[in-house]
Amino acid sequence: MQPHPNVAAVQAALDTAGARDAAGRPSQVRILAEAAPTAAAAAAQLGVEVGQIANSLVFAADGAPLLVLTSGAHRVDTARVAKELGIEQLRRATPDFVREHSGQVIGGVAPVHPGRPGMRTLVDTALFTFDEVWAAGGIAHAVFPITPTELERLTGGTVTDVA
Repeated sequence: MQPHPNVAAVQAALDTAGARDAAGRPSQVRILAEAAPTAAAAAAQLGVEVGQIANSLVFAADGAPLLVLTSGAHRVDTARVAKELGIEQLRRATPDFVREHSGQVIGGVAPVHPGRPGMRTLVDTALFTFDEVWAAGGIAHAVFPITPTELERLTGGTVTDVA
């Protein structure tokens, strides 16, 4: 069975970048038995803490896309992030905006994807309390393990407090 095109693209991006998990092995996208559109659902299927899920949230920041990779254990403080970045209006993006700028749908947006070069990205400092985190692999059934440091490197994200 051929993988979904988004999953294949995410795996290719991980392979090209030489992404590694906490054990130093190449990071591999895994297909879950059930869709995991929330951090709690993903954590339950993986048997990890909800804080280890790196939620990929797309926001409209003065009309431009902003990807925030946040720990599944808390919510993004949009007022704080907007103030820190000097953004006048920061709001959750619509499903159409997310698809337009990421090539993926809400619940499966991967932090690495060749269809999204240059999207400004923030990486939550809370993710760095874990040796390994899990991020979406392009669809709601797919995830991959990665270290927070690798996540920062691959996305070119800015590490910041987002909660």
